[in-house]
Amino acid sequence: MARKLRTKKGLAEYARRKATVEPLFGQIKHCHDFRQFLLRGLDNMQGERKLVCLTHDVLKLLRCGRLAIG
Repeated sequence: MARKLRTKKGLAEYARRKATVEPLFGQIKHCHDFRQFLLRGLDNMQGERKLVCLTHDVLKLLRCGRLAIG
């Protein structure tokens, strides 16, 4: 990783993470208070992660008015 960060291309790729993946994890940790998985096993953990991401997406759609209930 240190070698990759010494190149311009590597720095650009790493900087792009700030706008794509990292904010999502921060929002889930802060807003949903999700800091650790409750279930054991890879399949269970992946299911739990999908459920947390799904609820995050649905709440975003509700807040922006693109999803109506009822």
